[in-house]
Amino acid sequence: MEQADDFAAAAYACKMPSPLHQLFDPASSTFTYVLADAVRREALIIDPVAEQLQRDLALLGEQGLTLRYVIETHTHADHITSAGQLQRSTSALAAVPIGCEIVAADRQLVDGDRLQFGDEVLTALHTPGHTAGSMSYLWRDCAFTGDCLLIEGCGRADFQSGDAGALYDSITRRLFALPDETRVYPAHDYRGRTVSSIGHEKRHNPRIAGRTRDEFIALMAALRLPPPKMIDVAVPANRRLGLGSQAA
Repeated sequence: MEQADDFAAAAYACKMPSPLHQLFDPASSTFTYVLADAVRREALIIDPVAEQLQRDLALLGEQGLTLRYVIETHTHADHITSAGQLQRSTSALAAVPIGCEIVAADRQLVDGDRLQFGDEVLTALHTPGHTAGSMSYLWRDCAFTGDCLLIEGCGRADFQSGDAGALYDSITRRLFALPDETRVYPAHDYRGRTVSSIGHEKRHNPRIAGRTRDEFIALMAALRLPPPKMIDVAVPANRRLGLGSQAA
């Protein structure tokens, strides 16, 4: 993760908060991202996890950051978000993809929407397929791809308004249209990897590379994976920003 390391080194030298923090929840293998304007000390957080609320609040406090937005890439089925708790504990607004039925959020995002924190800007990129509303987010030369594009993999498309053809299109037509050097930061990894690049995924992602759309759809249909263990609890809870759930 050379770029994140470079950011951290530069921030330390200037005695400023790091612009990028990648955090991990081992129970759900979920990555949470905190992005910050190192000068104005405003921040946003992507895909927070309820069990990690205190960790995330501590990081914001240690870095002297004001949280402006809590952002979801989609309605998660494998963990409960802490978005509502963060919203209540800070001055942050909850911003979510419009197609994900997260009605409790302050802002429903559509493709191309821009969120400003300090002098930094995050841009929403609609990448449906894992769910109908799934969003990726672009910042600097980084793409936060949620469950759409994983490192040498991709999200499922067999539940919760998933569509394998739409997922293939989102990856090949939207994400793969980004510059090859764009850093890929997914919502999950199950093998200890932290970052990839668009160029690497184009060439080496075994789900996508060299496959036609029809071949990809057939591959995804043949996976026959069991449903996520928390889906019946997580999805309704996450539509309420995690509030009112047992973990909240």
